[in-house]
Amino acid sequence: MGLHPLEFSECYLDSPTFREKVKAHEAELDKTNRFIKELYKDGKNLINATKRKFIQLSMAQRKFAQCLGEFQFEYIGDAKTDDEKCIDESLKEFSAFLKNLEEQREIMMQNITETLMKPLEKFRKEHLGAAKAERKKYEKETEKYYSSLEKLLNMSAKKKEPQLQEADVQVETNRQHFQELSLEYVCKLQEIQERKKFECVEPMLAFFQTVFTFYHQGYELAKDFDHYKRALQINIQNTRSRFEATRSEVYELMKRTKDTPQEHRQTSAISSEGYLYVQEKRPPPFGSSWVKRYCTFVKEQKILHMITFDHKSGGKTGETESVMLKSCLRKTTDTLDRRFCLDLEITDRPGTMLTVQALSEDDHKFWIHAMGGKEPVHYLGRTYSKERGIDAQLDDIGVSFVKNSINAIEKRGVNDQGLYRVVGVSSKVQKLLGLMIDEKSNELDLAVCEDWDVKTITSALKLYLRSLPEPLMTYGLYKEFIIPAKSGSPEARLQAIHCLVHKLPEKNRLVLGLLMKHLATVAAHSKQNLMTVANLGVVFGPTLMRPQEETVAAIMDLKFQNIVVEILIEQHEKIFGDTPSECSSAAAFSAPTRQSKKLGRQNRPLAVYNPQVLDIQTVSVGSESGTPALDEASLGSNESVSSHSSNTSAPGTPPQRAQNPHDTSQTTPSPDSSGMCSAMASWMNSVTATSATPQASSSKAPRAVTDGEPAEDSVSQRKAKAVYPCEAEHDSELSFQAGAIFHDVTLSREPGWLEGVLEGKRGLIPENYVEML
Repeated sequence: MGLHPLEFSECYLDSPTFREKVKAHEAELDKTNRFIKELYKDGKNLINATKRKFIQLSMAQRKFAQCLGEFQFEYIGDAKTDDEKCIDESLKEFSAFLKNLEEQREIMMQNITETLMKPLEKFRKEHLGAAKAERKKYEKETEKYYSSLEKLLNMSAKKKEPQLQEADVQVETNRQHFQELSLEYVCKLQEIQERKKFECVEPMLAFFQTVFTFYHQGYELAKDFDHYKRALQINIQNTRSRFEATRSEVYELMKRTKDTPQEHRQTSAISSEGYLYVQEKRPPPFGSSWVKRYCTFVKEQKILHMITFDHKSGGKTGETESVMLKSCLRKTTDTLDRRFCLDLEITDRPGTMLTVQALSEDDHKFWIHAMGGKEPVHYLGRTYSKERGIDAQLDDIGVSFVKNSINAIEKRGVNDQGLYRVVGVSSKVQKLLGLMIDEKSNELDLAVCEDWDVKTITSALKLYLRSLPEPLMTYGLYKEFIIPAKSGSPEARLQAIHCLVHKLPEKNRLVLGLLMKHLATVAAHSKQNLMTVANLGVVFGPTLMRPQEETVAAIMDLKFQNIVVEILIEQHEKIFGDTPSECSSAAAFSAPTRQSKKLGRQNRPLAVYNPQVLDIQTVSVGSESGTPALDEASLGSNESVSSHSSNTSAPGTPPQRAQNPHDTSQTTPSPDSSGMCSAMASWMNSVTATSATPQASSSKAPRAVTDGEPAEDSVSQRKAKAVYPCEAEHDSELSFQAGAIFHDVTLSREPGWLEGVLEGKRGLIPENYVEML
């Protein structure tokens, strides 16, 4: 379990548990600050070492690598996305790579200051420094508010009414200021926790590019690193996009919480929580004292739990006491010179009254209401339809509007750049939607009507889906959809989501299927419209799925909503075309584990991605025409990493393939990592000798090599038949369907692999995917 999300509602309760969560976030930021400081210092040493002896440089590299390898990002919530897992592993990959570099004698790092030192220092000063300043303000305001509160509560009730009112107004002003500052501080903490993932890693990518650009083998080595670079770049861009979407939602929730704090005060059907001052009586002549305690009243059992907690002593938590309540009475100022007091009769202390003091008149009423046994009002999440005055329903008219919109978009604007991201004018969008869901005027054919542009139609379709009384994927199945996105193998995710889709009401499933087929068509034109599956997931995740209650924890699940939608788009034919055969048991076929052949890099360094100098025009995207295409990741139009989830087309699950010798790693990827993430971990020990690069002009690809030596055949003129389908992950592998016949099959020097010829092309075949004939 990572760091707990900080709910805005907890800022109003200011409970000991909330303070502990805040401390954990602050400790993590302090750790990050120390890490960047140490990294900055080591980077300076690295620069100085280039001007002195190689031994000094080697020592600095070891220290720098150790610093990278020991640090690990903490995350908010109970799970990480595949992108975040790969980003977490990237620091360890960088660390291992630096250790290999120690053997190199030529190190040239002329631009390290610009690519690494300044961005890290800028992040540390601008963001971590700002968090420190906010922390001081928060602690100062805490001290100020609780001091003024105690002063108010200690005022005599016999003072003149204007004096009391003036004191109340002053404390109320301090309270509002303290709570608003608390909201902003909590928001800032979580923003920096999310931001640091890419702000720290991206300069490291730039640093590695600077280091290896100067090596004479840079061109060949850049090709070796290209697969990992693309994967990590996509992971960073996806994480950044999800961060931006999450941040906007968090700020919106904070704004609503500021506007209506009472509606967002944390309440429960079984308990009430808050601070009370408890009178502790002492033997004469010492009188009594008032101790602040955080109280939780469990209504059904009538038990009051009290925790001693003092904000002014650094948040020190004292002992916990529990009592069973028999009755609760308002205490008048005639018997006690304090306002807002209650007398509690305790069951296990006959004849003894426990006197407590609430914080205000509203708080006084709240506790009387709670201890009287009445249920508190439970505030559910907002509904878009009420806010906008739109009566959207999932009926025949609504389904007709969805079909009409999809038809118009595919005919008129499927190639428009930023489709679904570029929004229409709000007044026009609402007018169009109101027109289309009106029984009297919904006959309009949007495909031929030029009065409404494409961006207005796309925005109206999204607004309709958001305005439904219940999300298309329902509140009831929300958590079930999120669970597989957080864990499990790609195949297990697909199977779970396939089953859940068929639990949806029939009309919901029909509309969802129409929409996913349409979005797959949009993604197929991503070269023109720049809307890849990942981008569509960001747009439609919160539209199709949302929890019933709006909390920071729920907003942190936005990234997993995106993953679910990506899987639905990529696998829409299977999910909506086939009825799931199994929803509880695992797949029928098991597979041998994938073996790896670790090959040395012949002491050669690698060229690494530098986001500041990437020439997007030089990246080829394997089109038939051979025309250079734009690097989509650098344009923010990222390929989905969830698309590498399943390639099975035959019954059962195919075995897990042996790792390609051109794409291996020392560590076997975890089963819940996507194919792209697996490839990312592989670049460290991969090697592609110049002589072994496949050439298009040759009908027979060169044989795989180990340490520069050709593979030896131990079996000749044999045939094999494919048992499972397979899609090549590297140029040296063969793609094939179940039943394909391979000729001239020989053993490869790489464990777990064969070599054979299929349709005139020779390449590598996973041994456990075929049977010998």
